[in-house]
Amino acid sequence: MKIIRSGKVKAEERSGGIFIGTVKIRSLIDPEMGSNDFRSAIVTFPPGARNKFHTHSREQVLFVTEGKGIVTTENEEVEVTKGDNVLNHYSNQQLILK
Repeated sequence: MKIIRSGKVKAEERSGGIFIGTVKIRSLIDPEMGSNDFRSAIVTFPPGARNKFHTHSREQVLFVTEGKGIVTTENEEVEVTKGDNVLNHYSNQQLILK
């Protein structure tokens, strides 16, 4: 068992690739932590930052911890706010934070 104290995980700034603008990412669970099947990260989007449409090889869960934004797929667009959780089933998606 491993306990990850998210407040002690250093945030890295990232831009380019799937991101438009600069975001901060704290990788909590990944292969470096010993997990081959699960990934978990805290991604902080400043106002105006977003990601491009992209897919995942597994389902993805988004937890909105503050602010509000828009989650879109090729078929729908939904506004989300603090406290919302999103389950995405493999489809293309985009997250835009306001």
